[in-house]
Amino acid sequence: MRDTIRRLEVTGSPVITDGEQTKPSFVGYPIYGASNLAFDGVSIPFADGHTRQLPRLTAGPFRYVTYAASYLNAAKKLTDRPLKQAVISASALSLLYPQDGIPGYSRGQFLEDLIDEAEKDIRGCLDAGACSVQIDFTEGRLALKLDPSGGLLAQFIALNNRVLERFSSEEQLRLGVHSCPGGDQDATHSADVDYAGLLPSLFELKVTNFYLQMASEPKPQQVLELIGRTIQPRQRVFVGVIDPINPNLETAAEVCARVRQAAEYIPVSQLGTTDDCGFAPFLDDTSTARELAFSKIAARVQGTAMAAEQLRRLSVAGVAANS
Repeated sequence: MRDTIRRLEVTGSPVITDGEQTKPSFVGYPIYGASNLAFDGVSIPFADGHTRQLPRLTAGPFRYVTYAASYLNAAKKLTDRPLKQAVISASALSLLYPQDGIPGYSRGQFLEDLIDEAEKDIRGCLDAGACSVQIDFTEGRLALKLDPSGGLLAQFIALNNRVLERFSSEEQLRLGVHSCPGGDQDATHSADVDYAGLLPSLFELKVTNFYLQMASEPKPQQVLELIGRTIQPRQRVFVGVIDPINPNLETAAEVCARVRQAAEYIPVSQLGTTDDCGFAPFLDDTSTARELAFSKIAARVQGTAMAAEQLRRLSVAGVAANS
């Protein structure tokens, strides 16, 4: 983790993370080591044929074993830069509860416990000084694949909002949601699902910041147009300008072009950049070389700065032309 933080500092990124280096996975960290789990839960298939299987809760009550603030506190000892901390969504963990129920522990009881624990996880990071907390919601598009009617997605949005409404409007300024079609071992689980089905519902979440996969999107212009029509004034969108599962290294110029394209549809004051997904969301995912990952991040930082300067000049020129 020390090396990760040092390398992220070198890229010049104004906000850094610990790279989730010490998590067993981005989704399973809260329950790793829990005694009330079986390992035959929901299976998530990826486009290349491999799967990831979630555990199954066998008994209540549901409690986290580990909270994300523990990772944040460890990272704070290694840097004085602003830190963003990732947490898993309540909706993802809701999949742990079995379809046939648990004797003596209803789904309703489970959801109440889950909401309490998810709030505690987020609030712990805010209290520990995270400049922002990113809620990983990769199951958003997957929900539409599993249930094209949109019913499951609506349930996920409602559940997550039951957590988020516990935070003040000021606290929600530091909260964000990440959405992508998955990115594990260079494969996705729901890239074939149209963003159009997700975005209107996604922007109903009670957060300020949205981190959206875009670099690998086959029709980015259509998606950006939809974002421009849907985004609310209080919201900010960080568009993906780096594709972690593409082995080719993006140039700063390519990143700059992607930012400039996004700025045609999203107000610059509401625009930021991010990576499409994590580079190794699971501990055993070694599909992307470490050196390539940091080179891609550096390209994002450099290309974003390049675009910001170009957009600033255009803005100044526009004011001069209209004065």
